[in-house]
Amino acid sequence: MGWIWPCVALFLSIWVASVWRITSLSSRLPSKPLFLSSRSEKRKNVLLVMAHPDDESMFFSPTIMYLASEGHRIHLLCISVGNADGLGSTRKQELYHACTIFEIPREHIQILDHQNLQDGFHNKWEHNLLGQLINDSIAIWNIDMVITFDKYGVSGHPNHRDVHHAVRKLMHESLPREIEAWELISMSIFRKYSGPASVWPSLLCSSSYEKRDMLLLLNSNPYKSYHAMAKHKSQWVWFRKLFVVFSSYTYMNILHKIS
Repeated sequence: MGWIWPCVALFLSIWVASVWRITSLSSRLPSKPLFLSSRSEKRKNVLLVMAHPDDESMFFSPTIMYLASEGHRIHLLCISVGNADGLGSTRKQELYHACTIFEIPREHIQILDHQNLQDGFHNKWEHNLLGQLINDSIAIWNIDMVITFDKYGVSGHPNHRDVHHAVRKLMHESLPREIEAWELISMSIFRKYSGPASVWPSLLCSSSYEKRDMLLLLNSNPYKSYHAMAKHKSQWVWFRKLFVVFSSYTYMNILHKIS
């Protein structure tokens, strides 16, 4: 049993070193496109399209905080109220509360409750309908950039994946060329739950990200992600507390440009 404490010490050392590396590098990453950088002349209207309340805190907080730090205007389109367990009205209010942590104005948040787009692992969301609703939000807010899930949807949830396919379909068929769309890269199970330590392989690959239209964003304040997720009180059970601590999505996002 003498090996336990050295292993614990090694784990804590890696954890602390990883968090330090993330916070120290978050303001000077090599792969920041001009579109997102403070060097850009114009602040952008960015639309985050997600499926359920709490997606913003569980998966996209590094992106949200980076965009806010650069002065861009963030808008959220949540396709459902997350009513799979009958808590839709509660979860809707929790999303508003979480967004106060990210300093996203209430008028920049749209939460839908369409009868054909209800939360559920077995509910298929129609891509044309999704595209129409997303396009309406793009027009209302004069959006320059859309961010959403990739085709796996981080957790594999069908609602996440349907949102991705709707955005991709919209990009290919009807959106002006000047509007960009980016997808959040889904990681392997090992990297997904390696917490801040996932930064090391990402930094090793970061020099090649720009060539592949990819972007690495680090979270300068991981505690803020934890605090925002805690506002989703109906979802704040023990395994989600562990998820926020051990998920690499709390500490970093890798975005890929949808071509």
